[in-house]
Amino acid sequence: MAEDMRYFSTRGGSETLSFEDAVLTGLAPNGGLYIPTHIPSLPSDWQTRWSSLTFPQLSHEILSLFVPTSVIPSSDLSSIINTAYSSFRHELTTPLRQTGEKEWVLELWHGPTWAFKDVALQFLGELFRYFLERRNGVLEKSGKEEREELTVVGATSGDTGSAAIYGLRSKPSITIFILYPDGRISPIQEAQMATVPDENVYCVAVQDSDFDTCQSIVKTLFSDKEFNSTHRLGAINSINWARILAQIVYYFSAYFQLPAEAREAGAKLQFTVPTGNFGDILAGWYAKKLGLPMEQLVVATNENDILERFFRTGRYEAEETPSQAQAPETAAVNGSSDGQQAGSAVKATHSPAMDILLSSNFERLLFYLALETGEENSGSDVEKRGKAQERLNGWMGELKKNGKVDLGSAVRDAAARDFWAERVSDQETLAEIRKYYKLEKYGPYVVDPHTAVGLAAQERSVKKSPNTYWVTLSTAHPAKFSSAVELALSSDEFPEFNFRETVLPDQLKELEKLEKRVHKVRGEEGVRELIERVKKGEKVVPGEGKGSI
Repeated sequence: MAEDMRYFSTRGGSETLSFEDAVLTGLAPNGGLYIPTHIPSLPSDWQTRWSSLTFPQLSHEILSLFVPTSVIPSSDLSSIINTAYSSFRHELTTPLRQTGEKEWVLELWHGPTWAFKDVALQFLGELFRYFLERRNGVLEKSGKEEREELTVVGATSGDTGSAAIYGLRSKPSITIFILYPDGRISPIQEAQMATVPDENVYCVAVQDSDFDTCQSIVKTLFSDKEFNSTHRLGAINSINWARILAQIVYYFSAYFQLPAEAREAGAKLQFTVPTGNFGDILAGWYAKKLGLPMEQLVVATNENDILERFFRTGRYEAEETPSQAQAPETAAVNGSSDGQQAGSAVKATHSPAMDILLSSNFERLLFYLALETGEENSGSDVEKRGKAQERLNGWMGELKKNGKVDLGSAVRDAAARDFWAERVSDQETLAEIRKYYKLEKYGPYVVDPHTAVGLAAQERSVKKSPNTYWVTLSTAHPAKFSSAVELALSSDEFPEFNFRETVLPDQLKELEKLEKRVHKVRGEEGVRELIERVKKGEKVVPGEGKGSI
């Protein structure tokens, strides 16, 4: 079924890549993101045949729609998937927890780093290992001494970094550099990355930056053809198609875990997704396009609300706000009391993994919207694709030049068929954490601030769409965001609550005893120099000093 599946760049060019090449390349040379040449159809009997499958078995069925057996034989794909999910702590991998009469939370954080990113990055790490071992095996058989190596470079606002590191640690032929804004992720998130002792892992704190700055550095390095080819860069951020693909699965898993009445013909189902870089919710959109029965997807944003404003106005634009001092409580969440970066439009919030100005994966959706709403929609599929790529290129060029682009009412209305959006403030986030801790029939339930954003958006959405079954995606274990949780569940109001004893898992407590290895650099130049020195075989000492620029 997937034998003719290829992948192309959103930003133009008639070239298509195999699944293997798209995964190893990550970001297209022209700055675009890879997407499949077509969205496949589900088998006619999927609702019955897949209903009792395990998560790995379900993954195999769905991934096989996109991965030709000529690229990965079926038995090899099963082995990759089984290895990827063997480290998850729950037998269902991504279990549902009921929180209301028709409301559930999909817990995506039962992997090794307690965050939803594990679902995709454990799989991606195994893909990288598989492809490199196969390629190097061919080289060895041919008598050649050279070996293919991959230099993985990624940016994180918190959870991607540790999940990527745990997915790639000690993998042969791979070196991984994770960039994050110095002082703007939670202490436990930094500890999860910086305490990994494997020699192929480099944690890079970019000073005086935010996540968008780190993400921009990554994209610049990938777009630099000489640097990219010299070091064979590989992407682990959600710009890598394999991450989106792996995340489609848990929407189907949630569907099959719901009670029978929620899956009957005519039942209304909606998903609410805390959204930063748009990858998690985009996977849900692909699930919907494949044929998973759902009404719409609710985009839950925090006070960095560029997506909420787009779905309301049709304009995709960053708000250029002056530097503002953080409130002390917000500063504590992010381990800093220095306020926002001067001139940055990104506000530091209680849900820092969503503190993102421009959402990379939104470009993938924009391609489909360009394809759907183009005035001239005649010609072959390749010709239609080319027109959509040209239109998208115009939008992205305007966005880069002016920091904003008005996509118009037709695009906004087309998007509204599949999405609506809600903006949740910091105070509403804290209130939601308190609300779920005080649940009677289904509680108490401690949620992290990102999940709380999703639940607050769900609560509003229920009023817009009554008699609906709701699933909110829970993206991280509450232990990863102690400051926000403890601020919401203060000892004055909840004297019985003890974060360390009630919430913090033993595995995370152990991190406090381990030594950290962090390379502090400044800007793109510092990142480049660090990678160059490591790849030349120099010993670079973590911390301040020669290893820091």
